[in-house]
Amino acid sequence: QVQLVESGGGLVQAGDSLRLSCAASGRTFSTYAMGWFRQAPGKEREFVSAINWSGSSTTYADSVKGRFTISRDNAKNTVYLQMNSLKPEDTAVYYCASRRAGWSTTTTRREYDYWGQGTQVTVSS
Repeated sequence: QVQLVESGGGLVQAGDSLRLSCAASGRTFSTYAMGWFRQAPGKEREFVSAINWSGSSTTYADSVKGRFTISRDNAKNTVYLQMNSLKPEDTAVYYCASRRAGWSTTTTRREYDYWGQGTQVTVSS
């Protein structure tokens, strides 16, 4: 069992930056792929970004490409999402997720095995 705890959310203005963190329990973190998803009120949970176990492969949704950067520190069992140039449409609860098949990234929600509880990001205009 892997436990994931997100942090770093908050209320910011359009154009500001935030860095989300996701701390994972367990000794297998370095073998897992990690992903970030988000869910706005009344909408489906959508893919944001993913990173493979080594950090050599990353994937981004078109809506965040060029503004968001995913990274990981396997020594700290933590994955990060640096969010720059935030827009009001980025407002959502952000979730991190882990996937045992760590060699590749995927945008498909059902392919992730464990999920955190989420952290709220609100961007005002």
